[in-house]
Parts: sequence; C-alpha cells; structure tokens
Amino acid sequence: MAPAGLKLDERDWEILKILQHEGRITKAELARRVNLSPTPCWERLQRLEAAGIIEAYEARLSLKAFGSVAVVLVEAELDSHRAEDFERFEAAVQTYPEIVECWAVGGGLDYILKIVARDVDHYQRLVDEMLDANIGLRRYFTYVVTKPVKNTTALPLNALK
Repeated sequence: MAPAGLKLDERDWEILKILQHEGRITKAELARRVNLSPTPCWERLQRLEAAGIIEAYEARLSLKAFGSVAVVLVEAELDSHRAEDFERFEAAVQTYPEIVECWAVGGGLDYILKIVARDVDHYQRLVDEMLDANIGLRRYFTYVVTKPVKNTTALPLNALK
C-alpha cells in the first residue's frame, strides 16, 4: 500500500529499504543497486522526498558513546482534556530537548514520552520543571529503561506494501 495514493513500484520500495539502513549511500551506488541509471534514480528520490515519504537524512548516535545516561519512558495524564489543553502540552513538549519522542495515545492516559537525561536526578528535575510550568500535567508514571532490547527507526516496509 503506497502512502497518500502515490504509486510505488518495486524499485521505489527497494530505494526506501536501502536508504533506511544506508542513509549515506552515494546516489551512484544507490542507482547501481536498484539497477537504474543515476538520473532516473535521482528523479525517484526527489519524488519520494516531495511526497513526504522520505522526511530526513540523519545520523543515528550511540547512547553508549556518552557513558551512563538515563532513558526514561513516561506515561503522562493531563488535568483537563480540552483542545487547548492538548495544544498547550504539545507546544511545551517541543521546548524540552530531553524529550526525544512523544506520542498522544488513547486509553487510560494521554501521552507516552521518551526522555533521555544525564541521570535519574536530571530526569526528576526536568519533570519537576514541567510540573511547575503549568502545562497541564496532572500525574505521570516513570519507567526507567534498564537495557535496550530492540531499537530501530527502520519501518517494516514489507508489511506496509
């Protein structure tokens, strides 16, 4: 299934698969690997970028390289559930660089956050700051990550076709 009605053929899917794992691949090597000349391969890349399928090219950094850090998952519940309350909280989340991921979820809570901090004390000071900032955070539940088991940003492309 192609996103937003865009027709993707097998070469497009292969380009996406390669780029998810090798974002620094040269355009010439990418073209060779998908059996295209460079110009048509480049045109496909531009089309995938313009359609918003390829959002960015980034380096994935190793947390281990920074020594002991705290990765914390947080369930967050807001005081009130009006549209402006969600907007205020979501705007505030953007201002905290330690919050590296945030998902609005259905069920018994409102958000799940992934926070990366120097240590648990740094994490707690961040939460205290958020509580003092009057952004609507009523209560939160903390889950300190003890070890990563699987950590990938690659989408399961075969399941999305």
